[in-house]
Amino acid sequence: MRKLITLLILVSISFGFSQSNEIDSLALELAFQTQDSLKVDTSLKLIESLYEINDYDRAIKYIIEIEKLSNAISYKDGIAKTIYYKSLIYGQKGDYLNAISGFQKSKRLFTSLKDTLGITRINNSIGLLEIERGNFSKGLNYSLSAINELEKRGLKTELNKAYSNLAKAYYNIASFDKAIEFYTKALLVQEELNDSKGIYESNNKLAELYSRNKEHRKAIDFYRRVLRSEASNSDAVKGSIFTKLGGEYLQFNDYDNAKKYLIRGYNISIRTKNKVDLLPALNYLGDLNIKEGRYTIAEKQLLEAGKIAKELGNERELLKHYGLMKSLDSIRNRYDSAFIWQRQYYELRNRLKEKESKLLPKSVEPIELKPIFDENANQTNSEQKPEPSSESVISSNKKLNNFKIIFYGLLAALAIVSTFLVLIYLKRNNNIKYMQQLEEKNVKIELQNEAFLEQTKHLENVNNVKDKLFSIVSHDLKDSLSSINGFIDLLKDGSLSREEFDNLIPELSENANNASLLLFNLLNWSKSQMQSLKPKPSLFDIQEVFEDKVKLVEQRMENKGITLVNHSLRDFAYADRSMFEIVIQNLLANALKFCKSGDKITIANHISNGSCIISVADTGIGISKANIDKLFNSSSYTTMGTNNEKGTGLGLSICKELVDLNNGKIWVQSTPGIGSTFYVQLPKSRPSS
Repeated sequence: MRKLITLLILVSISFGFSQSNEIDSLALELAFQTQDSLKVDTSLKLIESLYEINDYDRAIKYIIEIEKLSNAISYKDGIAKTIYYKSLIYGQKGDYLNAISGFQKSKRLFTSLKDTLGITRINNSIGLLEIERGNFSKGLNYSLSAINELEKRGLKTELNKAYSNLAKAYYNIASFDKAIEFYTKALLVQEELNDSKGIYESNNKLAELYSRNKEHRKAIDFYRRVLRSEASNSDAVKGSIFTKLGGEYLQFNDYDNAKKYLIRGYNISIRTKNKVDLLPALNYLGDLNIKEGRYTIAEKQLLEAGKIAKELGNERELLKHYGLMKSLDSIRNRYDSAFIWQRQYYELRNRLKEKESKLLPKSVEPIELKPIFDENANQTNSEQKPEPSSESVISSNKKLNNFKIIFYGLLAALAIVSTFLVLIYLKRNNNIKYMQQLEEKNVKIELQNEAFLEQTKHLENVNNVKDKLFSIVSHDLKDSLSSINGFIDLLKDGSLSREEFDNLIPELSENANNASLLLFNLLNWSKSQMQSLKPKPSLFDIQEVFEDKVKLVEQRMENKGITLVNHSLRDFAYADRSMFEIVIQNLLANALKFCKSGDKITIANHISNGSCIISVADTGIGISKANIDKLFNSSSYTTMGTNNEKGTGLGLSICKELVDLNNGKIWVQSTPGIGSTFYVQLPKSRPSS
C-alpha cells in the first residue's frame, strides 16, 4: 500500500497539483515520506490547503488513499480528520445527509481521542451547514458551542465563518441586537484577514441594521465604508448604496445630502433598468418632494413607485407608498383619497405584522406610523389679533367680539361640512359593499348553474350508455343465446343424429364465441363510458400476448380456411397488459370476421423512434375510404362478416379508448378487395409527463 500511495503521489506531482508554493512543498515532502503516520499528517495538511482553494476533486483523491492508509495502520487521528475533510467537501457540494453523517462519525472519534479542537471544529461546521440550510435555531446551538474554543485558540479563518453565520442566523430570527454584535466581531476578523468580500457584506448588513434601529448616523458611516470598498465599483452596488444613503439623510431632514445621493441612485437605476433599486429611490424622492412642497412631482414619483412595488411584490415599499400617498392627499385637502390610502395602509401593515409575529421576539415591537390627516389643519395660519385702538376700549371690544362670532361661525360651518362629507363617505362605502355582495351572489349562482349543467350532461351520458346496453343485450346477445338454447333443447330431446350433431358443432362454437366477445366488449365499453377504467402500466413481452390470443382463434381460423403468418418478435412495451390483450383480441376477431377461405392474417411488431409498433394485417374484403372515419368513434358502426357474422360496432371504439389511456396511437390502412392493416403504437418506457 505504501508503494501504491507513493506512486500515486509522484504521478500527481508530474501533472502539477497547484501553483502555490505551500502546496508544491507539501507534495514534494509527501512524495519522499517513509513513515506511514507522517505520510498521513503531511497529506492532511495538503488536503487542508487544497480545500482552502476550493480544489475539492484533487482533495478527494488524497482523502480516499489516506483514509485507507489510516485504517490499515489504525491511526485514529488520521481517520477522524480525513472523515472531517470529506464531510466538509460533501457540505460544499450540497450533499447534506452524507455531510452530517460524516461529521457525527468524526465527532465520535475526536471524543474518544479527547481532541477538544477537533470537536469544536465539527460543532462549528455542523452549525454553519444548518444555518446555510435555514435551520437557524439548530445551527445557532452548534456554532455558539464552538465559539469560545475558537476564540481561545485565535483561529481567525474559522472565527470569520462562525461570526458571519451566527450574525446571519440572528438576523433571520429578528434578533437584531445580537446580529449587530456578531457582524461587528466578524468585521474585525475580516479586516485582519483582508477578506474584501466579507468586509463588504458585514458593512452593508451593519448599515441596514443600524438603519432599522434608527441609528442613522451609524448607518451612514457604514454605507460610506461600503462605497469605499472594491465591491462598490459596480453600478448595481452604487445605485443601491446611494439610494440608501439618501434615505438615511432624509431621516434627520438633511435635504441637500438626501437629494444629492437619491438623484445619483435614481439615475443609475434608470440607466441599468434596475427596478429593485429604482423603487426605494422613487419612494424617498416622493417623501423629499412632499417635505419641500413639490406636491405634483411627488405624486408622479409615488404613483410610479406604487406600480413597481405591486409588480415586484415588495410589500414593505408598498406600505411606505401608501403612507406617503396618505400624507400627500391630507396636505392637499383630498380627504376622500386620503381615507382610502389610510385603509390600504393599515390593512397591509396588519398583514405584515401577522407574518412577522412568528419571528419577532416578544421584546421587539414594530414601529407604528400614525395618521396625519389633521396636519393641514394644524398648519393653517392663525389670524393676528388686532391691536387695541387708541380711540376707545369699547370699540376694540366690539371688534374682538365680532371676530369671535365670525370664528365660531366658521368652526360650526366646518363641522357641518365635515359631518356631511363623513355621511357621504359612509353611504358610498355601503353602496360599494352592497354591489360587492350582489356580485358575489351572481358568481355563486353562475357556479351553481355550471355545476347543474355538468351534472345534467353526465346523467344524459349515463342514460345513453344504459339505453345502448339494453339495445345490444335485447338484440345481438339474445340471438346468440337463443341459438345455443335451441341446440341444447334438441340434444335433450334426442332428436339429433350423430351426423347432424357434427354439422351443428361449428355453428354452435361460432355463436358461443360471438356471445363471449360481445359480453367482453360490452363490459369494457360500459366501464370506459362510466370513466372507471384506469391503466396499470408495466413492461411486458408483446410476443407472449400474441401467442396467448392466437390460441383463442386457431380453431375458428381453421374452420374458416384462413392461414396465420406470425412475424412477431420478442420485444417489450410499457402499458397495461390486460388492456393490450383486449385490443389484440378485438383486432384478431375483426380480421377473422372479414376474411374468406384462402385468405391470410399476418401479425408483426417492430421498433420506431423509441416506440413499439404492432400490426395485424389481413387479405380480406377491406374497408372503403368513406367507412374508415367511422371505425373508431362511438356511433356503433358495424357490418356483417363474410359468413354473415354479427357485431356490435363497439370493438374498435374500445380499442381506441384503451390505446389512448396507455399513451399510444391506433390507425388503419385499407384498400377494398385487397385487405386491411391495423397499427398500434405504444411507448417502451414511462412517458416523461
